Amino acid sequence: MYTDKKNILQLAALLKAHGIRRIVLCPGSRDIPIVQTLARMPEFTCYPVTDERSAGFFALGLALNENRPAAVCCTSGSALLNLHPAVAEAFYQQVPLVVLSADRPGAWIGQMDGQTLPQPGVFGGLVKKSVSLPEIKDSEDEWFCNRLINEALLELNHHGQGPVHINIPVSQPFFNFPTAEIPPARVISRYEGNEAIHRFIRKFKQYSRRMMVVGQMNPKNALSRQTAEALAPHFAWMTENISNQAAPPNAIRHIEPVLASLGKDRWEEMRPDLLVTYGGHIISGRLKKFLRSCPPAEHWHIAPDGQVADVFQSLTAVVEMDPYRFLTETAPLISGTASGYPALWNDVCRTLDEADFPFSEMGAVGKVMRSLPPSSVLHLANSSVVRYAQLFNLPPDIEVLSNRGTNGIEGSLSTAAGYASASGKLNFVLIGDLSFFYDMNALWNSNYGNNLRILLLNNSGGEIFHALPGLDVQPATTRFVIASHQTSARAWAEDRGFRYLSARNEEELEDASALFTQETGLPQPLLLEVFTDKEKDVELLKTYYHNLKK
Repeated sequence: MYTDKKNILQLAALLKAHGIRRIVLCPGSRDIPIVQTLARMPEFTCYPVTDERSAGFFALGLALNENRPAAVCCTSGSALLNLHPAVAEAFYQQVPLVVLSADRPGAWIGQMDGQTLPQPGVFGGLVKKSVSLPEIKDSEDEWFCNRLINEALLELNHHGQGPVHINIPVSQPFFNFPTAEIPPARVISRYEGNEAIHRFIRKFKQYSRRMMVVGQMNPKNALSRQTAEALAPHFAWMTENISNQAAPPNAIRHIEPVLASLGKDRWEEMRPDLLVTYGGHIISGRLKKFLRSCPPAEHWHIAPDGQVADVFQSLTAVVEMDPYRFLTETAPLISGTASGYPALWNDVCRTLDEADFPFSEMGAVGKVMRSLPPSSVLHLANSSVVRYAQLFNLPPDIEVLSNRGTNGIEGSLSTAAGYASASGKLNFVLIGDLSFFYDMNALWNSNYGNNLRILLLNNSGGEIFHALPGLDVQPATTRFVIASHQTSARAWAEDRGFRYLSARNEEELEDASALFTQETGLPQPLLLEVFTDKEKDVELLKTYYHNLKK
């Protein structure tokens, strides 16, 4: 019988799945549920060693002998520190050694409880990966625990071999062993080169409902026309305008409206069996919710660094490869009748018209995006603006950039100014008031030129907070949460040499946007400040999404 601790059961299942077969077990009390579980599994050969200093080197010898990972398990406290010399040796010899340490719950560290010390990260830079598992209380804990164990074990042989550390907090009671079988756990694999391509082709042929999701990609690179044409019929493609030209022209770019129009009652019938992802961040919250609630059977993520990125909580394989190379080499190997699955999504798209809003922040964004000169550059600030921009079409020759690495409001304007200073194209910045005023020092330099044009959406505070589901901001706390203000950029813009334009209604916006998007060069940079009412903006957006479901 095995322990009832779910983090230990996941650990046991994944040690087995990742090919660990020899484990050195040290005595103690806190590691009893780990030791008893591992010792009773027939897949493992276990070795009892009392002295942790010797146990670590014993495990090192096992790993060296077979040139495959071996593990050593110890109890909490100073027992773990005695493994440090062996860990250092394993690191510099590049030996795949797994250190498993039982730990006390975090609340008791530093509280004069016995055998406690800060164990997570105790080996510093002498391990390739160090993780501390959660004690599993809900499904998110379970996903997190599974992901951490997979990440650690994948690092044993990633860009050279070396040791990893998995810390396992264990709360009382821990002497219960009611589990008859080790439950299955999701295994994440990593592939490279030809192996990745051959394995993927087998999976491709196994599933007919295939989806490709493309995150943020550099505008300087694009998927070749030949590759795009070969792959397009076989996948339902989901992209956003920050993906630039990293997907075929027929890709679905308005993910939010499409999923909103379906309604959650139809999500299950649209579920993919095979999901392939590449690129950076995804903006669409609905897409994340859809794929987390309707997970695919397999999810392959293509990333040059080979790191685990499990945003949809369904990852099964990481391909360590440049995405363009992977797709280019995969395309000629795909043959046979195209799947009917993309048609399901295309049918939904055909029923949708492009968003059309009256005077509002969304209306201003749409008007400018529809009028951008050819081959210009569009910079999208975070928060509401980058989300509104996903509602509108863009010509294929527009470069799109946005600070979606951490998605903060700081630096959007500075990044755009830096890019524009080295660009020979017109650069348009769409930015909200909080993002602008937070980063207004971006204009406190002389490095930008006449090719910079800024659309400032000013509704006297953070509009996105009004759109958050379930948030009820009380009047007394509005200025703290929403950051309400009565500030205009006019004086600052004019002081910094910008031509200042403003709009407070549809007619003024029509006149100002015509000059703002004028293709011919102007003698100075422009700033167009559009003043709207945030409550009306939010109601318009809610009405738009409500009408999609009818």
